[in-house]
Amino acid sequence: MKEAYPVIISQEKDGYYVSIPDFDIATQGTSVVNAIEMARDAIGLMGIDMEDDGKPLPKPYSVKVQHEENDIVTLVDVDFAEYRKRVDNRAVKKNCTIPYWLNVEAEKAGINFSKVLQEALQEVLKTSK
Repeated sequence: MKEAYPVIISQEKDGYYVSIPDFDIATQGTSVVNAIEMARDAIGLMGIDMEDDGKPLPKPYSVKVQHEENDIVTLVDVDFAEYRKRVDNRAVKKNCTIPYWLNVEAEKAGINFSKVLQEALQEVLKTSK
């Protein structure tokens, strides 16, 4: 699911402070571009944590956006499915059973079983990294 959430970027003496009202979180960046990237990461991480906990994601503008005169108010888009693929790439061990003769042939050929299984699952599921 892709959403665009409002963020408030405030210049500080040593960078930029970013408030994300819908998630009640904040982050910071060294430049405006970095602050937007950090906001996207913060929203993405919070969003997938909420999904994992079975909590609904807040709707954009579910909280009133209050800002100061010199603040930058902008939208940050996050594709939660893509974000999860990018950051949640930890390895999971699975056992599988194959015929002995196939194992012997694959080992002789130097086949990487994990890689073959990943590629086969991606093909069957019609997905990619």
